[in-house]
Amino acid sequence: MSPKHVVFKKASRDKSVAVYMTKRDFVDHCDFVDPVDGVIVIDPLQLKGKKVYVMLSCTFRYGHQDVDVMGVAFRRDLFLVTRQVYPELQDKEKLTHNKMQQKLLLKLGDNAFPFFFEFPDNLPCSVALQPGPSDVGKKCAVEFEVKAFCGENQDDKNKQNSVRLSIRKIQFCSELSELVPETETTFEFLMSDKPLHVRLSMSKETFYHGEPVRVNVEITNSSSRNIKDISVSVEQVTNIVLYSNDKYVKSVAKEETKDSVPSGTSLKKDYTLYPLLAHNKDRRGLALDGRLKHEDTNLASSSIVKQEVLKEVQGMLVFYKVVVRMIASGTVGSSEVSLELPFRLMNPKPEAVNQRTWCLRSSNEST
Repeated sequence: MSPKHVVFKKASRDKSVAVYMTKRDFVDHCDFVDPVDGVIVIDPLQLKGKKVYVMLSCTFRYGHQDVDVMGVAFRRDLFLVTRQVYPELQDKEKLTHNKMQQKLLLKLGDNAFPFFFEFPDNLPCSVALQPGPSDVGKKCAVEFEVKAFCGENQDDKNKQNSVRLSIRKIQFCSELSELVPETETTFEFLMSDKPLHVRLSMSKETFYHGEPVRVNVEITNSSSRNIKDISVSVEQVTNIVLYSNDKYVKSVAKEETKDSVPSGTSLKKDYTLYPLLAHNKDRRGLALDGRLKHEDTNLASSSIVKQEVLKEVQGMLVFYKVVVRMIASGTVGSSEVSLELPFRLMNPKPEAVNQRTWCLRSSNEST
């Protein structure tokens, strides 16, 4: 039996327009982005001579409301393009870009019209900050949306004759690098002739969501101090680069130990950490991959930014690092020393599936 191919459908309140799309996740391959395509179905009687438009938008929202407060806007459109689909400005064949659109047009009849958009290469991926349990309203997020509506012109919109369908722009792990991340440093202390040497390494640069992160720690303590209370953690660093340059640093996995390295001894040990959203539920300010309604998500994937793209237009940038911390205690007091190593946390590239059977899924998101 062939696997099902889901078709997403959503109609306006007055049933004048409906959107059909065969997917809602669009992949940024770094050198190109999957185009956004679908089909609009109209009801000529409900239109009453009005035109039909479809719009693709990317919005960065910073705050819990969309209104201006003291002249400061809490949202900004990073990308917005609108096209007329009815009456037709081009032949259907010119706007039909794949076999799925062709099948939908044949299935939905003469009142079905194709649409097609291409993403510019400088847009961020879908990402959101997790709200706290008591937070209400809109969350801080980079969001993408397809909107269809009818009106006398493209500025004539109302909720009765418009329909919105959220989509996501995502990235998968590219070809795995053979680079083995490692870093090391030397700490010198007052009244100690010899130093403390710490080395931190990982088996690979990129880990998949849900995969255990293994860290190797090597400590050579030639100093006169005693090392104790060693901890290893995975930290998520989120930079809000568009408006405020805020930075959120959250520990998403941590192992605290009583391991010690007395003066004149050494330690070599592997630590295993599990950076999972399931262990960080309801933690305010944690960056998550963009989520469609009623679907699960995960910790935000590491941001991959092209060299020629300005970071400021990315909205939010997410990075991960492993941090090892320890207490160096001696006769003149104690101090904390630490060492960090960046790595990537990504989704694996899904395997292609031969999908032939149709399955219609209606969206219940609010318009």
